[in-house]
Amino acid sequence: MTYRVGVDIGGTFTDFAVLDDANKLYTLKVFSTPTRPGQEVIDGLRALKQRYGIEPSKVSYFTHGTTVGVNTLIQRNGAKLCLFATQGFEDVLELARLRMPDVFSLFSLRTRPLIDRECVIGMRERILSDGSIETPLDEAHVRAAVAQAKAHGVSGIAVALINSYRNPAHEQRIKELIGEAAPELYVTCSSDIWAVIREYERTMTGVINAYVQPRMTNYLTSLQKALRDEGVSSEPQITKSNGGVMRAELGKRACVDVLLSGTASGVTGASFVAKLSGFGNIASLDIGGTSADVALIIDGKPQFGSGEDVGEFVLHVPSISVSSIGGGGGSIARVDDQGVLKSGPESAGSEPGPACYGRGGERPTTTDAFVVCGFLGQAEIAYGAVNIDRAKAETAIGTLAKKMNVDVRDAAESVIKVAVSGMYAGMSKVFARHGTEAKSFTLMPFGGGGPMIACFLARELGIETVLVPATPGVLSALGGLVSDTKNDFIQTVYEMLEPATLASLESTYATLAERAMDWLRKEQGHPGTPQLTYSADIRYAGQSFEIETPITDEWIKKRDAASIADAFHDEHQRLYDYCDRKAAVQVINARVVVAAANPKPDFPLRELRKHAAKPDRTVPVYYGGKMHDAGLFDRTKLEPGATIEGPAIVSQSDTTTCVLPGFTGLVDGYGNLILKDGTLS
Repeated sequence: MTYRVGVDIGGTFTDFAVLDDANKLYTLKVFSTPTRPGQEVIDGLRALKQRYGIEPSKVSYFTHGTTVGVNTLIQRNGAKLCLFATQGFEDVLELARLRMPDVFSLFSLRTRPLIDRECVIGMRERILSDGSIETPLDEAHVRAAVAQAKAHGVSGIAVALINSYRNPAHEQRIKELIGEAAPELYVTCSSDIWAVIREYERTMTGVINAYVQPRMTNYLTSLQKALRDEGVSSEPQITKSNGGVMRAELGKRACVDVLLSGTASGVTGASFVAKLSGFGNIASLDIGGTSADVALIIDGKPQFGSGEDVGEFVLHVPSISVSSIGGGGGSIARVDDQGVLKSGPESAGSEPGPACYGRGGERPTTTDAFVVCGFLGQAEIAYGAVNIDRAKAETAIGTLAKKMNVDVRDAAESVIKVAVSGMYAGMSKVFARHGTEAKSFTLMPFGGGGPMIACFLARELGIETVLVPATPGVLSALGGLVSDTKNDFIQTVYEMLEPATLASLESTYATLAERAMDWLRKEQGHPGTPQLTYSADIRYAGQSFEIETPITDEWIKKRDAASIADAFHDEHQRLYDYCDRKAAVQVINARVVVAAANPKPDFPLRELRKHAAKPDRTVPVYYGGKMHDAGLFDRTKLEPGATIEGPAIVSQSDTTTCVLPGFTGLVDGYGNLILKDGTLS
């Protein structure tokens, strides 16, 4: 018997999803160790052996999502860097896009660059927009700049020259010269990471990669060694922001590709469950200890894009479109100086955690509020890693109740309402941005806190159906297991879409396809059958920004400009309710995505035997300003076809589902719990 292991590291818990050869699923949660990154993985492997008898030597596939890169960026504790830019363009990071973070605030401040201005050094060279060399590279000046960088005490250098997307020769030569003069320094060339037009975006992508690379490299190297020491012989895979996976060894170079790995794998897992259960439009809601993230799955497909916010910065590489909409279960509640109750963004995390965890936390959190209201603490949670202390939760919430001059239960319900209101505001913006209505979607909550708060949020949004997966608390870890090996390739074209340019466009796509196949076979070593997907960034001539438009390889090979243009017009119409089919069209970038399928679990569809489930017992819960008797159900005892009536609590080792009055539930053939809000029918 061999095992495939998926791991997702969160702010409070690290989740494990394990599949054996017979598609039996094993799940586990252990506390994350933010002060010792990677230790939680080893703790989990040892716990899997102790709990289920799973030997590390029997692990045939290991993948995990990591927060090391994104935490490094958010906390701004990455490498000290120098930036080598073209002389005359040293202010690229300060100028950025000349936009204020909040145009309506007089106190809004520009984000401080990751590299101090004194550490930006101009290179004597110039490549023109057509790729020709106007000013050759001054190599003596480069060597002097390397000495200057070393004097600043930097550990790495980012190289981003003007127009290197057209001709990377100077960047590559600078990389060679740095290697000769200072081989101990990390070096990132923008043309290696994101070779596309737009100087700031390309530079920023290269800088972010260089900023997180030392920590990411050290982490992945340590993880590889620790896994080998534990007996795991399989080379670890790492989940990517685009929903795919790649070898951890490759992640040491392409660090920027894995910044959103955890959130992306959660959406991949949600998409897998949605497709299996026959749901097309899903709003996935991933709530952990520190954050709440939402993504839309439309017609069974996750939505992709670039320009996702990561802390104070924007990530420009392709990624599953995930928006952070609020706090998590560990978000700390407080009453501000004006007497207003607020929640987050500060979180108790795993250390010390919510007060009710009994790990030293004393400040009130959303989780404590659910304990005080009776929804949590009625059964085992987190596989026994946590023993809920109701008295400590009441003491923590009591500090708010005193300031608010209300009963402790009313204060707790207010904390829940504030948390829900923040998520409602954020999620409404997501629906508006995609031009959709909340009521046309099914809400799929997961993570440790998603099912806990889902019914509260769905009712506010007017969403009638909530789909709770069979193992919602570890869905992101499962998402890593069902993710395909995947990579994106892009090249700037910057040509009008007309017969004279189609031969060049065909050649560009052929080159990208060849690079994609080489990556899959030589670098990734994947034996599977590849799938190549083609698209182009297109705009009307004169526009400032473009739209990624799916196209086919048949149109490219036949040089069918009309079909490519029609696809763009249709996409423009869909997004903006307008198109101009007579206007000139311009292709900015050509894109190719290569994907090769990894094994997927074949979960059996069980027959529904409709019956009313009987609760283990009833427990008191506080909702709507009054007490209710709620049925307490053990999720493992709910067979397909079982129905429940709210108010109810459905407990399982990885999470707790809170079912409000007016909701009814049905367990489907895959073990998913489908909740319907009768008040919206």
